[in-house]
Amino acid sequence: MTIEEKISKGQCFLGIELGSTRIKAVMTDDKFNTAAMGSYKWENRYENGYWTYSPDDIHRGLKDCYADLKKNVKEQYGITLTSFKSMGISGMMHGYMPFDSGDNLLVPFRTWRNTTTAVAAEELTKLFGFNIPQRWSIAHLYQAVIDGEPHVKDISYITTLAVYVHYLLTGVRAVGFGEASGMFPVDKTGYCGDMLYKFSRLTEKYNLPWKIEDVLPVIADCDKVCGRLTEKGAKFLDPDGDLREGVPFCAPEGDAGTGMVATNAVRERTANVSAGTSVFSMAVLEKPLSRVYPQIDVVSTPSKSPVAMVHCNNCCGELDAWVGVFAEFCSLMGMEADISELYRRLYQNGLKNGDRDCGGVVAYNFISAEPVADIEKGRPLYFRGNEGGFNLANFFRAELTASLAALKMGMDILFKEEKVKLDKLAAHGGLFKVENAAEQLLADGLSTPVTLMETAGEGGAWGIALLAAYMKNKEANETLEAYLKNKIFAGQAGSKLEPKADDVAGFEKFMKRYMAGLSIEHAAVDSL
Repeated sequence: MTIEEKISKGQCFLGIELGSTRIKAVMTDDKFNTAAMGSYKWENRYENGYWTYSPDDIHRGLKDCYADLKKNVKEQYGITLTSFKSMGISGMMHGYMPFDSGDNLLVPFRTWRNTTTAVAAEELTKLFGFNIPQRWSIAHLYQAVIDGEPHVKDISYITTLAVYVHYLLTGVRAVGFGEASGMFPVDKTGYCGDMLYKFSRLTEKYNLPWKIEDVLPVIADCDKVCGRLTEKGAKFLDPDGDLREGVPFCAPEGDAGTGMVATNAVRERTANVSAGTSVFSMAVLEKPLSRVYPQIDVVSTPSKSPVAMVHCNNCCGELDAWVGVFAEFCSLMGMEADISELYRRLYQNGLKNGDRDCGGVVAYNFISAEPVADIEKGRPLYFRGNEGGFNLANFFRAELTASLAALKMGMDILFKEEKVKLDKLAAHGGLFKVENAAEQLLADGLSTPVTLMETAGEGGAWGIALLAAYMKNKEANETLEAYLKNKIFAGQAGSKLEPKADDVAGFEKFMKRYMAGLSIEHAAVDSL
């Protein structure tokens, strides 16, 4: 069949991901080539002490993203979209969306970016003997309980963003294994039973009208159909009425899980780094960690394998802001700079002409709090010595290096303390859009070879489309690991970058200044 016939007969796969700065839809054919895309730009807002997106933002963004996909398909192929072979929803990981029995959102969506749950996260970590990060759903829920928030008594269920959108479209409240592992600790069978019990005992004194196991979404396996597009869901997504109900969905996942899928990093000794608004690494473990580390989360692949995750709240935001400053300068000088070209020149100049240790320049990219570095509030800053190494190349190399510095702090624990070994480390995300720039810096910073997959640029929307395809097309007893290896990524080696000894040494020298200067960052947090 031609691609036009596949689209007309509903034989393509659709993945939609609600990321931090963009909602993206990717439609693939049966060879997993991207046939069409749609997108919608959005931004979180800081309101009443929380980073959030409103339900109106979510609803409008979903509809506009799908409308953009539909328009692009019509223009490119002359076909009106009516159906798909299967679909999937991905979203920014974890966070907190509590609903009452009438499906009313009780408080604004609290995203992964919020660091308002330190007391709850610390208490739960001690209780469970298991690291509970501040962004996890259970930390948000328990903090609300501790604080006596009025909405707690009315909770019927809680979801993440991906689960919420999946429910809008299918009427099924369920979550994939990877995303579930960031709501509440899991084991191979589901939510950890002993920790559910401990949480129940811990909260007895609050006389809650609900049980924790009842408010969490049901965990669904990645190889099973997890609901179908309802008539109501189809009309919601496509108000024109062209989209037909009945399309099967895979389980919804967070962007961490779909990033692993998009980079073929779901097997033991594989890992990936996703770098955009935030930066995080996912390393699939051969054995459990020897102890609890506050810098490392233990989560799961969509297929239930344990993963060590280093999640940093900040990555490209401060870089983007500085590129914007230079764009403003160009405009002031009467030059209208192409923004993509500006990124390329600033990145590559910094990496090519900057000193390997950034010439004594140190930067912190903390627009929001950074738990890995124990920074409680966002305070971007930079400082420098008086060695005379201050120039544009060193300044921007320092900003690029800072975007990966907190990640290195966590990864050094895995490599040096836990002796984690990797056969492959794949990179993807907006930080790596400029060729021959940040990917080399990542290899140098982690002193580990880094692979860039050609397909990884499509990100989590492509990854959830692959999960939808696996759910629909897998053979009997075929694992996700085998499906990806043999049917999706067979013959795709990607480009591999080796760390360079001089650059590794330069990164380490930068990190010594960076670690020593954290006291300055703490002072900024305390005084500004």
